[in-house]
Amino acid sequence: CFANLVDEGGDLSMKKVAVITDSNSGITQEKAKKLGITVLPMPFFINDELYYEDITLSQEEFYRFLAQNADVKTSQPTPEAVLNLWDKALEAYDEVVYIPMSSGLSSSCETAKMLSQDYEGRVFVVDNQRISWSMKQSVLEALVLAQKGYEGRQIQEILERDGRQASIYITLDTLKYLKKGGRITPAAATFATVLNIKPVLQIQGDKLDAFAKVRGLKQAKKTMLDALEKDLTERFAGQSMYIRGAYTCAEEEGKAWIEEVKARFPGYPVYMDPLSLSVSCHIGPGAVAVLCCRELPETGCVDYQAFAQ
Repeated sequence: CFANLVDEGGDLSMKKVAVITDSNSGITQEKAKKLGITVLPMPFFINDELYYEDITLSQEEFYRFLAQNADVKTSQPTPEAVLNLWDKALEAYDEVVYIPMSSGLSSSCETAKMLSQDYEGRVFVVDNQRISWSMKQSVLEALVLAQKGYEGRQIQEILERDGRQASIYITLDTLKYLKKGGRITPAAATFATVLNIKPVLQIQGDKLDAFAKVRGLKQAKKTMLDALEKDLTERFAGQSMYIRGAYTCAEEEGKAWIEEVKARFPGYPVYMDPLSLSVSCHIGPGAVAVLCCRELPETGCVDYQAFAQ
């Protein structure tokens, strides 16, 4: 399950395209080097001190801060940080395709679009309503398209065309962080905690919505898998799809979750990664997620682990 990089679709003598994303994709700096892309680290303020994801702030340190009830806040990359990456890439490449997180979840995408206007058609900002694994898959597809010879504008149009061909479901272990972010009231959070009610959230497109409320984690996981199966058999019937999982829990719990997903969907290659810290900041530890997204016809199946080796 690995796309040939040079077949139909383009001529490698065409413009060289650099692919840049941010750490909301979940792509680490180490993986980025193997992939030949650049990942902009997202900034965080923790107890008023500035940190950068996967640079000065590891997953372990981040969750340790949460456990200590530190004041953790997400932030946006500065325009200077974005422009510096673009300028450096354009020293070696003809064009840049920049893939930030969904404009529905952060204003950093709109900021990037505005900044790109000064580059006279050399920087293309993709707003395909993706986050986490679905965003990561878009980055891999952009890289394949670039290596096939597609130009920046073509890559942008293809990714935006298929942006909404994905579903993400998430369940939380605690409502503390939804309450902190003002998404639910303190009374509702207390009531749900007492009754062991677990919310199932959904991302389809540009925003995070409530999908269901169930009793207990076991039922929440079943609800997510049922919803994903319905998407695969109805909304995406007959299409080639990826299935992916993610977590903000301990690695052992993440491995157990991936086995549940694999058992429910045999025949699909299923990979699991920790959620990016900007997502984790708003949902807290102990969460698990599952998603599906459509393969691009122009690339075929692009296997993340094979690609990053």
